[in-house]
Amino acid sequence: MTTHVTSGVRSDDMIGSGQEGTIGDQVRAYLQRLRGGEMGALPAVAGFFVLAILFSILSPFFLTERNFANLLTQAATLVMLAMALVFVILLGEIDLSAGVTSGVAMSLFVVLSNPGGLNMNWILALVVSLLSGVLIGAFIGFFVAKVGIPSFVVTLGLFLGFQGLQLIIIGSGGLYRIQQPEILAIQNSNLPEWGGWAMLVIMLLVSLGMAFLDRRRRTRAGVVNRTIAILWIRLAVIAVVGGVIVGLLNQNRGTGFLAVSGVPIVVPITLVVLFLGTLLLDRTKFGRYIYAIGGNAEAARRAGIKVVGIKWAAFAICSTLAVVSGVFSASKVGSVDAAFGRDIVLSGVAAAVVGGVSLFGGRGRLIHAAVGALVIAVITNGLGLLNLPGGVNFLVTGGVLILAATVDAVSRVRAGGALSRR
Repeated sequence: MTTHVTSGVRSDDMIGSGQEGTIGDQVRAYLQRLRGGEMGALPAVAGFFVLAILFSILSPFFLTERNFANLLTQAATLVMLAMALVFVILLGEIDLSAGVTSGVAMSLFVVLSNPGGLNMNWILALVVSLLSGVLIGAFIGFFVAKVGIPSFVVTLGLFLGFQGLQLIIIGSGGLYRIQQPEILAIQNSNLPEWGGWAMLVIMLLVSLGMAFLDRRRRTRAGVVNRTIAILWIRLAVIAVVGGVIVGLLNQNRGTGFLAVSGVPIVVPITLVVLFLGTLLLDRTKFGRYIYAIGGNAEAARRAGIKVVGIKWAAFAICSTLAVVSGVFSASKVGSVDAAFGRDIVLSGVAAAVVGGVSLFGGRGRLIHAAVGALVIAVITNGLGLLNLPGGVNFLVTGGVLILAATVDAVSRVRAGGALSRR
């Protein structure tokens, strides 16, 4: 890949941020990108607000503090799995085994750590579980990138095979309860009220620091910066939205004498993974190579990108984050059985697509998958509050997925792409 030099600084060190200029220029450039088919997460964000308004009208319980906290904890598992799948979907690949990968890893965890099993230290057992995710992802990556078997076939085979492996590890009909308070606390405990505000301050400081670092690097490279007013607007939005959310979660949502308040512990954990994953995809060569391979794998190979190694690493990251998703799920339900993780992977794919991650590869971000997961969580939560049957939930979610895939395909054609894989 050719590296251009400007003012003595490698272009690798520059961080592009799109069309530069005034706020008006930025708005016009954004509208132009929309007309060109680059919708991003806009349809998912619009759907989120429409659904939230609809369910708040239909159910008096939807906008309560208690339900809002429940919505975040219910969505956390799906958000993490959807973010995991982004790494392979951006390549134009798929991982149908991500859910059962988490099931195998958590089966190992409970068998190793519980008193009824090997009674291993829970931290060591968790490390073993995460490493099993890395190995499974590397195994998938070998057959997909090195041998050349389609990822659909490899991961479908593992989806079936890992269900049997779970039965062997945990036993047919067996069930292990999560007995580690630290694991249970992830989904069932909250930060102290000051912890939520501290989290918001850290988010603002990190955003401010990253923005000024970008501006300094661009100035040093002789590249024009955006007007600084955009930075202050972005920070103001984070402060206002974050302040409302933290303030709402700090309200007492207990139903008895015991007060329950604070931001659920799973929220900052998810935000840290989102930040680190976004940093990896947006600000490293590895991330740029993933987008390049997803856009055109042959062109990326001819440009000198090591396609095999990148795919290998992407599948390893996907499986590892899938295990983190399994930890969230086990913390929520408090147990692991032989069917753990079997039914969630398609919802994870749906969440990524609904959020605007293209199944054709090369387009999408982690935040898009997170927004898509929140949309699906709102559908599930809202329909549950209305006491509608589970079949309606599947019908609505399937309809939203088809609509999102249609928007993706149409926007790709408008942007000058093709519906077929290159």
